[in-house]
Amino acid sequence: MKVAAIIPAAGLGTRMGRSTAETSGVSRKQFMLLDGAPILLHTLRKFLACPLVTEIVVALRQEDISWFSDLLEREGPTKPVRLVVGGNSRQESVQNALEAVAADTDLVAVHDAVRPFIDPATLEKVIQEAAQSGAAIVGIVPVDTVKQVRGNKVHGTLPRERLILAQTPQVFRYALLKEAFERARQDGFVGTDESSLVERLERVEVSVVAGSDRNIKITKPSDMELARLFLSEEMARRKAS
Repeated sequence: MKVAAIIPAAGLGTRMGRSTAETSGVSRKQFMLLDGAPILLHTLRKFLACPLVTEIVVALRQEDISWFSDLLEREGPTKPVRLVVGGNSRQESVQNALEAVAADTDLVAVHDAVRPFIDPATLEKVIQEAAQSGAAIVGIVPVDTVKQVRGNKVHGTLPRERLILAQTPQVFRYALLKEAFERARQDGFVGTDESSLVERLERVEVSVVAGSDRNIKITKPSDMELARLFLSEEMARRKAS
């Protein structure tokens, strides 16, 4: 089974403010330094370590490809990693990366560049689920009560047992994801994640694999404190094993 991982990393990350990655001289969240390495590199390492992933495609802004290529060479990846030019949106970036995926690929896993704490067991589980069902995402049940509002007025309470907060990876059969992106392009549809594009096809039901509240998406400066804690715990576990 051939599994390609796509990591869209061309975003501007405006919510991160002026924090900078010394390696690149940029201020985007995927390049913020965590223990001396960009967040993107920490994320990439999880997929390099996954035995089910056979290749990785990272979508970057044109101006970031050269320096990240140098960083990647020093990392010494154990499987093919290709860098492609991303687009002005996540959807465009994933579509560009999808064009670079080998045609004989079975599954494609799309993962946020700024989720470096995906659990290896969860990563393997969502890939295996997609191999069976054709489409699977990682998600968690919200712990807070969710209200439906209009303006600033509550118009209902949504039952939490029927809701999930979608995370990544999101994994799909290659042909299914290609069709979903082509249909979205034809219709001018812009989704908030890859699953929303696949759902429109009404070909398969998207399965949900239980995620973790540790699989955080680093989007604002205050997330970095939690990220440092999680990384220190990961490193401690590695030393203990």
